[in-house]
Amino acid sequence: MGLATFRIEQASLRYSVRKTISFAAYAGAVAIIAIVWRPSLGGFGVALGVAGAGIAFALQEVITSVAGWFAISFAGFYKPGDRVQLGGIKGDVIDVGLLRTTVMEIGEWVSADLYNGRVVRIANSFVFKEPVFNYSGDIPFLWDEVMFPIRYGSDWKLARDTLTAIGNEVVDPYRERAMAAWQSAVRRYQLENVTLEPMVAMLPTDNWIEMRLRYIVDYRVRRKTQDMIATRMLEAVDGSEGRIQFASQTIQVVAGSQISVDRPT
Repeated sequence: MGLATFRIEQASLRYSVRKTISFAAYAGAVAIIAIVWRPSLGGFGVALGVAGAGIAFALQEVITSVAGWFAISFAGFYKPGDRVQLGGIKGDVIDVGLLRTTVMEIGEWVSADLYNGRVVRIANSFVFKEPVFNYSGDIPFLWDEVMFPIRYGSDWKLARDTLTAIGNEVVDPYRERAMAAWQSAVRRYQLENVTLEPMVAMLPTDNWIEMRLRYIVDYRVRRKTQDMIATRMLEAVDGSEGRIQFASQTIQVVAGSQISVDRPT
């Protein structure tokens, strides 16, 4: 098994070969044991049936996990390399075993979609109990939003056009791939054919004008894309000669005057 996987450089293919060889070895061992002991098992059929029922009850979680493995492997819940959320655990699937799924966790005390270094093993029976969120299944892209508070008195038309142009710039490298993935999903599921172009929604508030850029992004570079958009927008504000200004709200708490209270005698 080591030699077979050593010569395969592609990670996903190497993983598949290793798992296939492992399961084939397990199946072969079970078949050999069944053939060797088959003549001796005929007279113990009833006893084995009763014992099997008790064992099945005691190992129901294990059996459900094995059934979960079949569901994961053949029903397309997720596969190694997918980014998923299982309950409160979010991360990248690095292994799908017969009983457990191993996830490299992201988030928690680490902000955004970055690894925190913790490896989590989750029983496969989980897929029958709670929803499975797959960030990279049929559509390996997400819709994300970034909001900028624009000060009243700014050239809001220029701000809107600038933010739209920035959105088109960051989405352009994978626009065609996203469109192809979405069209494939539309043919497979009952989905509306929505636009994938960046959109800017504007909402006046008491303090500023919210300009919210909605765009599609590869799930693996969501934080990097947010940083790129923020950088481009800051550069545009600096170069607008005051036509575009960000708004902010500052609250300062100061000590109040002392109040003396006379107690009645």
